[in-house]
Amino acid sequence: MQSTLSHSGLAQRSESFTQSLPGRAVLVVAATALVAVCAHISFPLPFTPVPLTLQTFAVILVGLALGPVAGFSALALYLVEGAAGLPVFSPQGPGGIAQLLGPTGGYLFSYPLAAAAAGWTVRALPQLSRFTRAAIAGMAATIIIFALGAGWMAYFNHLAAVAVWTLAIVPFLPGEAVKIAASSGIYSALQRWRKQ
Repeated sequence: MQSTLSHSGLAQRSESFTQSLPGRAVLVVAATALVAVCAHISFPLPFTPVPLTLQTFAVILVGLALGPVAGFSALALYLVEGAAGLPVFSPQGPGGIAQLLGPTGGYLFSYPLAAAAAGWTVRALPQLSRFTRAAIAGMAATIIIFALGAGWMAYFNHLAAVAVWTLAIVPFLPGEAVKIAASSGIYSALQRWRKQ
């Protein structure tokens, strides 16, 4: 009984902190740190300029957890940090503005929109289970990431649709499925904890 009460009190204090303006600001800055750490878990692929990273996992999770406005704000701040020269982007690229304007820039610019889409979608489907809502939201975010990332790469490198499909989308589909499942599971667990 004591542990249930203390858990409930902790969840209530956590809820009130995250709803305050300072709490939201802390969460937004912490979200940029999470995305930066996940960007540095990076593996180059020899056949494409796009490295394999955990960035999109973090983008989806941030959108799910923070919602559309704070998720968008966190990822916009992340891009500002990177443009300012902070080492938040994948180490496989040149960093800074050059990375934003390079062949993988479309992926980076898609992140605020993808986080907002994940946050909005997961909240727009209350009739579904937490995990199902989060998985659908993760898929919506991933479509935005692939559309902007592949579109930018096609323009930047003057590539045909087939080449873009094989360089910018197909190699990443299995990993994205795992990232969507992982972020959905974490989001579901966080929501269960907050409701107790």
